[in-house]
Amino acid sequence: MASELDKSSSSPPIKSRPVAASLILVLGLIGLGLGIAASISFGAADIHLATVWEAVFKFNPELTQHQIIQELRMPRAAAATLVGAGFAVAGAIMQGMTRNPLADSGLLGINAGSAFVIVICFAFMKGLPFMSLMLFSFAGAALGAGLVFGISSLARGGLSPVRLALAGAAVSALLTALGEGISIHFRIGQDLAFFYAGGVAGVKWMHVKFIIPWVIGALAVAMALSRSITLLSLGEEIATGLGQRTGVVKIIGMIVVFILAGSSVALVGSIGFVGLIIPHLTRFLVGVDYRWIIPCSAVLGGLLMLLADLAARLVNPPYETPVGALIAVIGVPFFLYLARKQRREM
Repeated sequence: MASELDKSSSSPPIKSRPVAASLILVLGLIGLGLGIAASISFGAADIHLATVWEAVFKFNPELTQHQIIQELRMPRAAAATLVGAGFAVAGAIMQGMTRNPLADSGLLGINAGSAFVIVICFAFMKGLPFMSLMLFSFAGAALGAGLVFGISSLARGGLSPVRLALAGAAVSALLTALGEGISIHFRIGQDLAFFYAGGVAGVKWMHVKFIIPWVIGALAVAMALSRSITLLSLGEEIATGLGQRTGVVKIIGMIVVFILAGSSVALVGSIGFVGLIIPHLTRFLVGVDYRWIIPCSAVLGGLLMLLADLAARLVNPPYETPVGALIAVIGVPFFLYLARKQRREM
């Protein structure tokens, strides 16, 4: 894939694999279709595939099984797809703009900031509409990121991947502890349990319809910024030398991250590691061109969340395992591997 950067003698060529990326998009979309079909077919209630088909295309509101498919499983599958894509692309943008392989909305305090502000809303503004709750979640995402980057910048030597990860862990722990203290004091812990565990159980079509325009719009802006993010990932000096307004790109990119992470947390709670695992896997498969990384991350992120949600229902039926816990089983070892690798390179 040729670009101005490829032709520049002062910068390395972009390593991309368009054939592999195209194959991932095609197979990933097929996988998403199969994953959505599996998600609405399997669960605590045993429903035959023929009944699932009828509920989707010949809905009868008088049948309980049709209601389960339409009102519970279909919005749940849609939410998992949107949230997985949102977390994955948010992580990809952060890693590209900051050149920090450990960047993730969960690790850098963004998810914790969103959850903390949502706790405050539940405690002091009961009955708040979901749309307003989501806007407050955006503000909480900005609060969490501001605290992490502010604390990290005060350290000697400036920002570094490990310092950002440590500051993110500290800020996340602080905001989570404060949120839990508020929830205990105001006796709203039961209402907020799903925010800390993370999951798509109980999501309704009303909630999904609210976040669709935000997530789709943010993903579209991310695609428009993809070339600029590619240049930033190679170094700010290179990007500036090639005519990029790096300050503007970073501001717009962070707004996109706040929207993607904030809307996802408002819908399913604080789920980490999706934005860490998927961008690294995608770069390994398609190269470092973000014109391919962003759409492939969206597809693979949605697929990961769908499969994790399906596994959450099947691991210990009829009870559900928190989706955040299942993803953490993969994410924690992956994070430790990246941290160890980064330490060797320092």
